[in-house]
Amino acid sequence: MQTKSDILSSVESYIADFFEQQIDKQFVYHNIEHTEQVVTACLDIASNVEELSAHDLELLQLAAWFHDTGYDKGYLDHEERSCNYARQFLGAQDYPEEDIQLILGCIRATKLPQNPQSILEEIICDADLSHLGDDSYWDRCGRVRQELLLTRDIMMTEEEWVDFELDFLTNHAYHSEAAQELYDKRKQKHIRQLRKQKLRLNPKWAALVEDTVFAKKKKKKKKKKKAIPGGARELKQLNLGRGVETMYRTTYRTHVNLSSIADNKANIMLSINAIIISIIVSNLVPRFTDSPHLAVPTAILLAVCLTALVYAILSTRPKITEGKFTREDIKNKRSNLLFFGNFYNMPMDDFHWGMMEMIKDTDFLYSSMTRDLYYLGIVLAKKYRYLRICYGIFMYGLIFSVIAFGVAFLLK
Repeated sequence: MQTKSDILSSVESYIADFFEQQIDKQFVYHNIEHTEQVVTACLDIASNVEELSAHDLELLQLAAWFHDTGYDKGYLDHEERSCNYARQFLGAQDYPEEDIQLILGCIRATKLPQNPQSILEEIICDADLSHLGDDSYWDRCGRVRQELLLTRDIMMTEEEWVDFELDFLTNHAYHSEAAQELYDKRKQKHIRQLRKQKLRLNPKWAALVEDTVFAKKKKKKKKKKKAIPGGARELKQLNLGRGVETMYRTTYRTHVNLSSIADNKANIMLSINAIIISIIVSNLVPRFTDSPHLAVPTAILLAVCLTALVYAILSTRPKITEGKFTREDIKNKRSNLLFFGNFYNMPMDDFHWGMMEMIKDTDFLYSSMTRDLYYLGIVLAKKYRYLRICYGIFMYGLIFSVIAFGVAFLLK
């Protein structure tokens, strides 16, 4: 029979392998990272509860390691499957039946809506939702939204998602006093941030809010705003409504349409000049022996078409970028994650974290969109500059070539 310390070590290794091999990668929230976070949170909460023994801590950790293993067959009834896996593993290790029952009770208590019946069940329930009140909240809730889409085909608009999160947080309460002390303050901060997002998405919502304290705080903040020299104001100080969103949407659409038009124009020039060059090489060049007077105008026409072809290619040639920003760049708001060329070499976790940071910071989000529009404009200007040169060379070169052919025939 293994000692209890051996049990914890064996379970940790077993669960890591289980998630790697059995849990679908589409469960981007209910993954090994979440399980490890729950185990850590159990220990953090338990360290503030005096009456718990070392044995109680072991039971908590075992329950936390197994509590989401049932996701190998999906969301429904995963708690019961987790209990079965825990019983099978611990039973094979001759773990005491009485302790196994306590562990199964802790796992079942995590089922929503939670209804814990003991201090151990309260702690694991609070640990399972500890992200609501810590720094990882925005990353974890973003993963919940992604997981709902991937595994249950539930797609929500931004406003629907904010409503969902706001409803969940306002109706949630931590069960243990230790968890309340650890997480309540930051959870309330997240609720205030969600309300700000809700107000940004639906300005009329303020009139329906029953929380008068929140409304008063908004009025006080507006009164304290100071004018910035030159009339410039930070994005955070602006009342960003549908007009601003429509402006960005329209501008993006215009840029995309102009880019498409430029590519079509370049394709036309590529096709025309390629056809002319192929005709010249196959029909005119072989006649130089019999008609030497055609050599010079043919060479001029060939040079014109080849030059126009080069500029048409330059206007459509993609630019290779590094495709990577560091977390330091994102923290300092020097990144633009809205364009694929800036993130295609980044790890998925870094990109997801960066997007969550941008989404929860309105100033960062709109600044990124503004930078994206600026660089789109730079690319468009380059495209159209090359196209202007291409069409100019083709038009004037074609005129000059026709004149050269006419002179060649007259001289003959």
